[in-house]
Amino acid sequence: MTFTITVLPSGRSFNAEPEETLLAAGIRQGVGLPYGCKDGACGSCKCKLLSGRVLHGPHQSKALSAEEEAKGWVLTCSALAHSDLVIEARQVSQAGALPIKKMPVRVSAIERAASDVLLLRLQLPAAERFQYLAGQYVDFLLRDGVRRSYSIANAPHTQELQPSIELHLRHMPGGLFTEHAFNALKEKDILRIEGPYGSFFLREDSDKPVILLASGTGFAPMKAIVQHLLHLGSRRPVTLYWGARRPADLYQSDWVREQQALLPSLKFVPVVSDALPEDGWDGRSGFVHHAVLQDFPDLSGHQVYACGAPIVVDSARTDFVAQAGLPKDDFFADAFTSAADQK
Repeated sequence: MTFTITVLPSGRSFNAEPEETLLAAGIRQGVGLPYGCKDGACGSCKCKLLSGRVLHGPHQSKALSAEEEAKGWVLTCSALAHSDLVIEARQVSQAGALPIKKMPVRVSAIERAASDVLLLRLQLPAAERFQYLAGQYVDFLLRDGVRRSYSIANAPHTQELQPSIELHLRHMPGGLFTEHAFNALKEKDILRIEGPYGSFFLREDSDKPVILLASGTGFAPMKAIVQHLLHLGSRRPVTLYWGARRPADLYQSDWVREQQALLPSLKFVPVVSDALPEDGWDGRSGFVHHAVLQDFPDLSGHQVYACGAPIVVDSARTDFVAQAGLPKDDFFADAFTSAADQK
């Protein structure tokens, strides 16, 4: 038996198998629903259940609390339909229009950008046309069905010059994939990826000023978005806030400053939280989202794109809406959840 899932206010509908999550069913049938981690850890796919019954699989309480579940909220990445459903969710039609592909990739370049950050460039098959939106991510397909997700750091139009993608990997001690990447991965090695995934991408149908908020390697999708804005010839005011512990962790700050000369509407605000005297840091300090609030006490007319550690993204979402009047629907996020976050 399959169940019919109707999405309001768009009116789109799709079918879900009994053992298939709502999100997986939607992706399979090209119905774009908002989501991030796909693992019940980030809460990006949370939506309202208007009618019907679901059963949730494993998920983090920070993504969906028992109180929220009792009030009728569901995580589409974790919920299984037990009847026909009507849910209320923001439709992300563009994301659903792009085909999700599995493909082999060849490592074409490995660069140590910081002590704990690798820049990885992957050559795509020449015969494949890989389409994605600026801000989306891909999964590495590892053994035993294990996946690891990384945001694409180059804009889609760069595929016209060379079919390749750039990824930024932070070393996670003991991490299944990053230990291999930092210690054993070599140029010309073959890996397998699947994508594109995610509803985190630049909304081009708006002319609102843009705040890009990144922490750590959350800079990767912001780099793609900046490249894409430049390619579009956009005149939207854009302010990129990049938070890091130490100045050396702002591993491509020179690249951002070079783009400012090409994109006059771009402003760059690096923020460091744990600078030492020997760093000689004289820039902004503290929490990166606090810097945004200091500069923009009123965000009611802006769009915010946030990517990085879950605590940074969650704090920004809460404070921007409560303190600066940002409309909830104008906050777009991709929280970097590790395997530890998903337990």
